[in-house]
Amino acid sequence: MSAQKHRLYQDVSFLSELRPYRNFTNPESLDKVCQYAIDVFNTFGLSIKEQKWNVRGKEFTNVIAVYNEGKARTLVVGAHYDVYGEQPGADDNASAVAGLFEIARLLGQNQPELDYTIELVAYCLEEPPFFDTPHMGSYIHAHSLHKNKTDVLGMICFEMIGYFSDLPGSQTFPNQEMADKYPDKGNFIAVVGIDKYAEFTMNVKALMSENTTVDVYEVISPASASLAGMSDHRNYWQFDIPALMINDTSFLRNPHYHLPSDTIDTLDFDKMTEVVNGAYHAIVNMNSVF
Repeated sequence: MSAQKHRLYQDVSFLSELRPYRNFTNPESLDKVCQYAIDVFNTFGLSIKEQKWNVRGKEFTNVIAVYNEGKARTLVVGAHYDVYGEQPGADDNASAVAGLFEIARLLGQNQPELDYTIELVAYCLEEPPFFDTPHMGSYIHAHSLHKNKTDVLGMICFEMIGYFSDLPGSQTFPNQEMADKYPDKGNFIAVVGIDKYAEFTMNVKALMSENTTVDVYEVISPASASLAGMSDHRNYWQFDIPALMINDTSFLRNPHYHLPSDTIDTLDFDKMTEVVNGAYHAIVNMNSVF
């Protein structure tokens, strides 16, 4: 069973049309997202945990769905559901949350036999002013795994997986070295990591490539303090957990990044569906590489 485009569209539609916008100043909207996530995860038979913390006098929540609970090792797959400011955030990051929900459906319906647990985490507070602070939902989650001495085989972060373009020059780069290495059309998906965990990044990239029609490229940086660390996976590195980001290259490609124009009509749901197909194949085949 493969990812379903109409389900991805349905989820992005709910998230991007929610008003007031789902940023940290609107806890009522964030609560609606949490309930939506709980309903989705429950529909597919996954057990649910809510992880709560307080910042600036308000309570925020990570919603965690668990598949195959009780195994010795755990794989984490996550995406943040909050947005930056007053904008719909269709690509950033409704596309990724929809991908996370579709992974939940595929796990629940396919029931793959695995020797590891999978935690699917919908994070809050990835965006500024909380980015790169211990208030990020992903930091809260990563720290809890470390505190509980959970054996984590890796973490996969979905971050902006819906914007693609076949136009020449639609893909930009921060330097000439990358421009010489990657296509100038923004029609591929990137698996982004750092040197320390290059093996994990390359394994996930290879597995994704086995089950998707979208070209998959690895982007491996020598340091975490770079574009490679611009999402929730960064917090797992702090606890020596291999982690990476599946990403459409964000503002290097998408001109609507952090703007009111980041709307559902700018996304390519055919390619997004293929990204999820590739990611799911990697998520359920970790035994082949670990």
